[in-house]
Amino acid sequence: MARVELVMPKMGESIMEATILKWRKKIGESVELDEPVLDIATDKVDSEVPSPVAGTLVEILFQENDVVAINKAIAIIETEGSATASSSSAPAAEVPFVPAAQPAQAAPATTNTANGSAASDKFYSPLVKTIAKTEGIALSELDKLPGSGQDGRVTKKDILAYVENRGKQNFDGPYPQPQPQQPVAPSAPAAPIAAPVSAGVSTSGAVEIIEMDRMRKLIADHMVMSKHTSPHVTSFVEADVTNLVNWRNRVKDQFKKQYGENITFTPIFVEAVARAIRDFPMINCSVDGTKIILKKDVNIGMAAALPSGNLIVPVIKGADMLNLAGLTKVVNDLAGRARKNQLKPDEIQGGTFTLTNVGTFGNVMGTPIINQPQVAIMAVGAIRKKPAVLETEYGDVIAVRQMMFLSLSYDHRVVDGMLGGSFLRRVADYLEQFDPNRAF
Repeated sequence: MARVELVMPKMGESIMEATILKWRKKIGESVELDEPVLDIATDKVDSEVPSPVAGTLVEILFQENDVVAINKAIAIIETEGSATASSSSAPAAEVPFVPAAQPAQAAPATTNTANGSAASDKFYSPLVKTIAKTEGIALSELDKLPGSGQDGRVTKKDILAYVENRGKQNFDGPYPQPQPQQPVAPSAPAAPIAAPVSAGVSTSGAVEIIEMDRMRKLIADHMVMSKHTSPHVTSFVEADVTNLVNWRNRVKDQFKKQYGENITFTPIFVEAVARAIRDFPMINCSVDGTKIILKKDVNIGMAAALPSGNLIVPVIKGADMLNLAGLTKVVNDLAGRARKNQLKPDEIQGGTFTLTNVGTFGNVMGTPIINQPQVAIMAVGAIRKKPAVLETEYGDVIAVRQMMFLSLSYDHRVVDGMLGGSFLRRVADYLEQFDPNRAF
């Protein structure tokens, strides 16, 4: 028999850990090659972990809701071969095997101490330690928390419950009550605030404290980082997209019949953006210190809303190489799987430019925040009928037209007004000059 480690897979360059959502297999059950063994979640997507071999699941090293670093062994699969135990993507010595008599036991205390703190022999996951650091919870205070996880481990749920009730002096829960801070008298002068004030104090009680989920925290950090990194400038143009709207209304039924896809405005916008990027390639870059990294691939991210209210940005790879039918298929596929939390990690990475459609929510324009490390992001507003002046051979006339606003936020370190404004105008030109007689 050979024992093979199933390790936490690497989910992307910036992802260093994942949470175990659900074990699909139990100890003693057989698994096939590439058969999903468990479901995991990162800050961005949920994913399945397939088995690298066919065999029997004999040990589970971490339980559901545990947060595990990438390349750590999470289970042991026994095969029919005679080779020694090996890991598919990490050295076997990095995480020692758990004795067979204790199949659900976590790694020993020496490993826990290294992952926790030299002053404590208790193991804390990276997520728990991050929350503790953010909330100003000292290690000595954290050590007193009873955990509901395996072997009394403090889980995310435990520490969030503690944080929520930390400021309530009459809290009768299982967590020890820290020393309350002295209240500030109403007449006292306001002191500088170095850290967020606890929301646990309310004079009326008419508040609800909602803890951010992990994705919302990630989005918040990313947006603040973007504003600190890039000096944002936003330009606007208004485009007459009457020909585009009329064309789509005329062909959408035939398009659905021929390709089996509903054609929305998004792939048309993506097509125009991809063409404009080829005209102005310097908009398709990133910044590394004093170096400009010009991207040859045109990978356009499209912001999509999740059922939770959070946003995710799946990426259309090689958007400039796809025709309108191909773009429609990719857009519909990514948007549909985004709403079902079925995107793969590599489908939300590698973007070089981002498009967001604020018109979906009935907004006419927006000032989006740059999706780092990109240098520009474009927002498209709602298409609305408006009176507009048209130049004809018989003179100017006023007519009802389909109009929309486009806005471009760009990094003024490397994108000046001429480049940003010219690029945005070119996108609008492509939309306005849309051929109403074009084929798919």
